This record gives sequence, structure tokens and C-alpha cells, in this order.
Amino acid sequence: MNLFAMNFRECDGQGCGHYLAPRGDYRHEGVDMVCVPGTEVGSPVQGVVTKLGYPYVGDMETRYVEVEAEGYKFRMFYVAPCVNVGDPVFVGSVVGHAQRLESMDRGGTQHVHLEINNPDGEHVDPTPVIIALRGTLGD
Repeated sequence: MNLFAMNFRECDGQGCGHYLAPRGDYRHEGVDMVCVPGTEVGSPVQGVVTKLGYPYVGDMETRYVEVEAEGYKFRMFYVAPCVNVGDPVFVGSVVGHAQRLESMDRGGTQHVHLEINNPDGEHVDPTPVIIALRGTLGD
């Protein structure tokens, strides 16, 4: 099953998964997709893998994959990568697998977080991208 056909994360013990949901002193800058650990995560765009990282200082378990396309950066958090920096990817190409979040998300729903930065470095709502992918990928 394609990750982008899965449901958006609702509110739970860790907050809400929609774009700009309040999170204490800041706002959630992406969207969360509910998934089972191990689910294949596909690239939302055709582009190049530009970074494999760790979203939290001191946490060497959770990972993210960044794909760049036309100056936009698409980051998928809580994804164990199966690609390398410099790899070309296509829409739906598997870039990794959803990670288990029990260690960091007590009371939260298992999910993958997607955020998008435009060429100016500003966050963009990923919701329309996911909805468009649902139509084009046939899930």
C-alpha cells in the first residue's frame, strides 16, 4: 500500500498531525500520515536525495530522508532510508521504511511526518501534495 493513500494523523496524546497544529511555543510545520512501522515510504516527487539525517539532537535512532526537486525540499521524518545521497528518485519510488516511534512518542500514533520547504526556506502546507498523489498513484 502506498503511504500517501493512508490517513492523516488526527489528534492524540502528542498533539495533532495537521499542518500548523499548535505545539506549545511553535506550530507543527508538516503533516503526519498514519502508518504501520515497516511500511514502504515513497518519494512525493521526482528529484534527487540531498540529505539523510537525524531530526533530533542526541537521537541517533530516528531518521529522515530529504528529496529536492526544483528548489523545493521534501523531508520525510521517521523513515529508515534505503537510498543514498545523490540517488535520483521518482514519484512513488521507495526511499525507506517507516520507523517504530514508541521510544519518542508515548501516547502518539505511529506515523511518518512530511514537510516541504520552498526555495526561500519557508514551510509549505504538504496537504495538497498528498491529496494530489492519491489521485495520480491510484490508491
